[in-house]
Formats: sequence, structure tokens, C-alpha cells
Amino acid sequence: MSDKLRHVVIEGPIGVGKTSLARRLAESLEGECLLERPEDNPFLDRFYNEPGRHALATQLAFLVQRTMQMQQLRQNDLFRPRIVSDFLMDKDHLFAEVTLDDKEYELYEQVYRHMVSDVPRPDLVVYLQAPVGILQERIAQRGRRMERSISDEYLEALSDAYNRFFHAYAESPLLIVNASGINPVDDDTDYQNLLDVILDMRGGRRFYNPLPAAWS
Repeated sequence: MSDKLRHVVIEGPIGVGKTSLARRLAESLEGECLLERPEDNPFLDRFYNEPGRHALATQLAFLVQRTMQMQQLRQNDLFRPRIVSDFLMDKDHLFAEVTLDDKEYELYEQVYRHMVSDVPRPDLVVYLQAPVGILQERIAQRGRRMERSISDEYLEALSDAYNRFFHAYAESPLLIVNASGINPVDDDTDYQNLLDVILDMRGGRRFYNPLPAAWS
């Protein structure tokens, strides 16, 4: 197992399976999970019902939560085990750009600059992609009440923002995965194939487009 993979991030839009994959990968790497906690954001449910009204509060609440998690990670850097996370601090801007108007984004940027500094860089980022129709299917399968009102338009805008962000991303090695036809969470073969690719990463950027399989 590569000692270079001390901090791995799994990223992607809502419903793509990043949190479940992060948990499974942490087990394989004998590490710990550092996960977003959407259930701790008191504004998220309101945002899905009234996005325009609650976008700024939701975004700032996530910013505070993620900043505190990054501070803890940085403080424990010398002693931490392997970490697998389901969020990248740099992508906080991504959601802000999609959900906030110009004045709100300006305020968000001011708060971000004061709060965020010296963010630990992951050794590898795994970016999971899937089309909106598949994202909606997976969101429906997991059955979270607050996510029932997520629109195709919002997921399309979010997916486009992710693609633009990672097209220019060069801060860490990047593995881009077409996850539309695989189930690395529940299918052992899909997972092992993906794990082999992850462990084989040697830096730079790589695309992984596996043969399609069933997502159950």
C-alpha cells in the first residue's frame, strides 16, 4: 500500500456516491473518514425548499463547518492516520457560485478570505462523474427527505460547475472517474478495479472510464 496516500479526497455532485465510497476506501487504507455533516447544517432543508432565500445562510454554515474540520486536520497533521474525506475545501467556492447572487457572493468571499488559510493539500483527489438522470435515481434510492425537491436544473448547474472546476484543478493529483455505470460501493469487482487504479496513481491527472455495470 502506498505511503504517499495519507490524505485522499472523494468528490463529486450530490448523489454520485462519494460519501459511501469514502467510507469503504478508508477501511481499505486502514484510515479514518473525515466527512461532511449535512445533517448538522440547520439551513440545508430550508435551502432545498427555498433556494433563493436560504442560500447564503446555508453556504456560510457549511463554510464554518468545513473550516473547523480543516483546522483540526492541520493541528493533528504530524500524528494523523490516513484520512479519506468526502469534501475538498477548495470546492466551497463552487457551490457559492451556483447558489448565490452577486452581492451574496461578494460577502461570502470576504468571509472566506478571513476564515480560510493554509488548507492541507490532499495527496489524491478522486472526482466521480455521472449524468443528472443517474444522480436523480441515486438520490431517490437513498430516500433523504430534504433532497426530494432537488431539481434537474440545479443538478445540471452543479455538475457543470464541478466539470469547470476540475478542468482547471492542478493543486493535487486528480483521478477523474466515470461512475455512471459502476457501483464501487456495493459491487466488490467494481470496487477492487477502482481501488487498483487509485493505488496505481503516480501523480498528475488520469481518467478512468470502466466498462458499464449495473448499479443496484
